[in-house]
Amino acid sequence: MRAAVVFFSGRSNDRIGDLARALAKGMERQGHTVDVIDGAKDTGARLTIHQYVAVGAASTGTFGGKIPETVKTFLAAAGAVAAKKSYAFIPKATFGAAKALAALMKCMEGEGMFLKNSDILRSPAEAEEIGKRLRMG
Repeated sequence: MRAAVVFFSGRSNDRIGDLARALAKGMERQGHTVDVIDGAKDTGARLTIHQYVAVGAASTGTFGGKIPETVKTFLAAAGAVAAKKSYAFIPKATFGAAKALAALMKCMEGEGMFLKNSDILRSPAEAEEIGKRLRMG
């Protein structure tokens, strides 16, 4: 199966990127072909050819709870994403991680994506383990 892991960084740190790459590594161990896409930099990327899409975003704002505006813009321009099976993830934060995850899920469902799972990830090791166990079919 062809999958994509798309991530959006809210700040300059690359914690979300590390989680995305670890998640992709775990998915590859299941035998899938995985493309890692930085949604903020690869604005012209298309998701039409992927059967499964994982989307991660770092929470923004002083107390978190929000996701970058680029998520909605990217998904709207990424081709046919409606009815695609998907997974949402957010890095663990002191404040607002659950609210940010809910906002990300709402954005994805607004584009017609079929959410199968979602998580707040603590570390790249946890992300890789989840990637190994994701039911993508």
